[in-house]
Amino acid sequence: MMEWNLLFFFNSILLGAGLSMDAFSVSLANGLNEPEMNKKKMSAIAGVFAFFQALMPIIGWVCVHTAARYFAAFEKMIPWIALLLLLFIGGKMLIEGRKDKEEVPNTQISLGILLIQGIATSIDALSVGFTIAAYTPVMALASALIIAFVTFCICLTGLMAGKKFGTSLSNKATVLGGSILIIIGIEIFITGIF
Repeated sequence: MMEWNLLFFFNSILLGAGLSMDAFSVSLANGLNEPEMNKKKMSAIAGVFAFFQALMPIIGWVCVHTAARYFAAFEKMIPWIALLLLLFIGGKMLIEGRKDKEEVPNTQISLGILLIQGIATSIDALSVGFTIAAYTPVMALASALIIAFVTFCICLTGLMAGKKFGTSLSNKATVLGGSILIIIGIEIFITGIF
């Protein structure tokens, strides 16, 4: 059984930083795609990523303690799901970015797209449930909240950087953002398969 100590908090912070790298890259792409994004929307986007990054380890933890056999079978599909979701969103952004700027203004991130991004970038965090399996329910929840906080901060940074570069890149930003999403999808797939 794990204990409440400095190592627990340090490990949770490291888990948050490691898990949020895909969400950071997608946040960067979102900022590139929508350089006029206001602070409220930036906080909402970072909040969605943080929510899913916290939810997935909790679901994984519950699966370990209840239905580990079924989860092991589902875990093999995780890289495929992330790849398909990010290819879909990235491909859509590439197509929109290739159109004339007069034809299509900067596309705003819809709630549906944001939820798909949140799931796609956090689905691999389900396996963190195995890592935190020795935690009590309260410790698992505390770890998930730390992961959420770290993810929120990192994604906010990605959005701000994307906005800054998105303004200077103009119509190339959507193409770059879509390309980033496709690369992330391929990276999640390759590391998940091998």
